[in-house]
Amino acid sequence: MDEEGESQMLKHDFDEIIDRRHTGCNKYDAYPEEVLPMWVADTDFKCPQPIIDAMVKRAQHGIYGYTNYAKSFNRAVVGWESRRFGWDIEEDWVLFTPSVVPALACAVQVFTHPGDHVVVQMPIYHPIHQVPRENGRVISNNQLILRNGCYYIDFEDLENRLRHPRARMMILSHPHNPVGKAFTQEELLRIGELCAKHHVLVLSDEIHHDIVFPGSRHFPFPTLSEAHRDNCVVCINPSKTFNIAGVRTGAAIIPNKRLREAYNEGIVNNRINGRTVFGLTAFETAYNECAYYADQIVDYLVGNLRFMTQYFNDFVPQIKVCRMQATYLAWLDCRALGLSQTDLVRFMLEKAKVALNDGESFGSGGTGFMRLNFACPRATLEKGLKSIRAAVQSL
Repeated sequence: MDEEGESQMLKHDFDEIIDRRHTGCNKYDAYPEEVLPMWVADTDFKCPQPIIDAMVKRAQHGIYGYTNYAKSFNRAVVGWESRRFGWDIEEDWVLFTPSVVPALACAVQVFTHPGDHVVVQMPIYHPIHQVPRENGRVISNNQLILRNGCYYIDFEDLENRLRHPRARMMILSHPHNPVGKAFTQEELLRIGELCAKHHVLVLSDEIHHDIVFPGSRHFPFPTLSEAHRDNCVVCINPSKTFNIAGVRTGAAIIPNKRLREAYNEGIVNNRINGRTVFGLTAFETAYNECAYYADQIVDYLVGNLRFMTQYFNDFVPQIKVCRMQATYLAWLDCRALGLSQTDLVRFMLEKAKVALNDGESFGSGGTGFMRLNFACPRATLEKGLKSIRAAVQSL
């Protein structure tokens, strides 16, 4: 049996509770021990055993010098995208990036100029609206519309923003963080058509592409049409799926040769092309040997999402879980609690003793909301929900 066949027989224990405190862990060590961290987007699950084994084997070599370009990195991406999403890409479309946010910053610098407009859809992952501003660009917000617990695109407003003479880029969070939206094929087709029509480049952040729930599907942006393929930069990273964010290794996939060469020049000029020994090891092992884990984590998260949604419905009806099709980041509508945003954040931290993300950090449309990371053992999730319930009952 080959390595992939052997890995498919593995079963991961997502109920295992691992103490992460005092390990240089941003998620836990940022808060006192009485606070349960359910904020930043890494999971509380041990990463797949094949990654651990590969890292140990590499560590035992004893020399960790400068790394060089290796086609095995590109081939790992090619294989993953083909097997998981039916997207047949070429090896030379793949470029190394240290992670998605530096890749985003590089794209903004390469493909836009100060004063240009970058279209985003708020509420959105905060670096997506922060990085362009920090580089002197203007954020143009195509506000997502919340209706009956789901988010929809205002396409009329989107086209108005794309036709602006300074509009140069649209950054798509796909699947969307924090609202958990998996864009439909029809939505993506229309987005791509409008961007091509108005000569606006799409940067598609697909870091959560593995975490899509039954009933929905992830469509890599370039697969929708030739126009989509030739007008985009796609960013991926196995960090969310396999809990390896700390190894700082991702990839950009750029089918268009002209865009790819320009982007690669930006990567080199910014000196963010240095690969890491353990990053390459974890990245390639994840995509080559750990499909079983990606399948199993989605199954486990579906159970967590159902449990959490039912718990809020039964015991804390003042808090609504917005309907989501993807990611492990729940977008909580807390407006019925009647608290100001400052008081809401303080309430969760000081009364409920849980650390969540402040909804306002995601921009317009975030007031009254909090983001909760439910990628943790069920017992941990239940503990956090019980703390929130007790705090709400004390209001």
